[in-house]
Amino acid sequence: MQTLWFILVGFMLTMYVVLDGFDLGAGAIHLFAAKNDEERRMILRAIGPVWDGNEVWLIAAGGTIFFTFPLLYASSFSGFYLPLIIVLWLLMFRGVSVELRSRIANPVWASFWDGMFFLGSTLLAIFFGAAMANVIRGVPLDKSGIFFEALWTDFNPFSANPGILDWYTVLVGLMALAALIVHGATYIAVKVEGPLNARSRLIARGALVATIVLTILTTIATFAVQPQMSTNYLGNPWGFIFPAIALIGLIGVGYFNFRQRDLASFISSCAFIVGMLASVAFGLYPLLLPAVNRANSLTIYNASASQYALTVGLIWWILGMILAIIYFTFTYRTFWGKVSSVGGYE
Repeated sequence: MQTLWFILVGFMLTMYVVLDGFDLGAGAIHLFAAKNDEERRMILRAIGPVWDGNEVWLIAAGGTIFFTFPLLYASSFSGFYLPLIIVLWLLMFRGVSVELRSRIANPVWASFWDGMFFLGSTLLAIFFGAAMANVIRGVPLDKSGIFFEALWTDFNPFSANPGILDWYTVLVGLMALAALIVHGATYIAVKVEGPLNARSRLIARGALVATIVLTILTTIATFAVQPQMSTNYLGNPWGFIFPAIALIGLIGVGYFNFRQRDLASFISSCAFIVGMLASVAFGLYPLLLPAVNRANSLTIYNASASQYALTVGLIWWILGMILAIIYFTFTYRTFWGKVSSVGGYE
């Protein structure tokens, strides 16, 4: 049952990154892809009907962790208190920017919120990548499952007292930013036409090159930082199917981008993200939160709730997922298609 919930939590987090990832990517290219106010409104219209719903996956994943792996929830939410507060503020900046931008017809007002939308989206992508890198690298957990990380210490991921930021977590954060820029640019290319469509494709190509380079570097660094990765992949070679999915997705993004098949390029970007996150989950299993002192690590066994709670929770989770799938299917089918330069979110 613990393994099943490990997979389900991973599924929910992956859905968040795939869905809200293109929102973040769209925000990160917002100031550069759009050359005038009309094009910036088109980007906002492209994500306007779905951005807030996409973030529900993050909230739902947090709630699921609370009742399935309560010790993980308690340890991570207290140890990562500082970055969680930063993430919360950045999420609010993004939401407020989308909603308030068009409330006053003033170019200074609009430019200010455009800047906040760009800043919040860009920093969120980096922080989410750095957060994942912290989980991969490990944190200074003690025997009681308590830890605290400063924003940075000596920038050494092999330190006995690492900070949230070091050269490895920054590297993964930059890789996440590049990947989500690709994801957002391919999505915007699907949703718009004209010069903005062409610019989005060009941005996706440039970010794709950066993603390839950074993915290679982060992969090498990850195997050096986290020994569990080598153990799992060498012991279970079938797991290489997940990196293969990521690789095929990466190739597909470039191939379909140059052939101007925007939807296929976006789907390939989704495959890359799914493959990468599945690769990380497979490499860490059964670890949930590795510790610098490996003996103190939280696993799916020592951090899980009771079998009764996991079983009952599964029933309600299935019911909730059915409703969520119906909602998201309806929303995306309703608002699918190209956006115009008039109407909708601004």
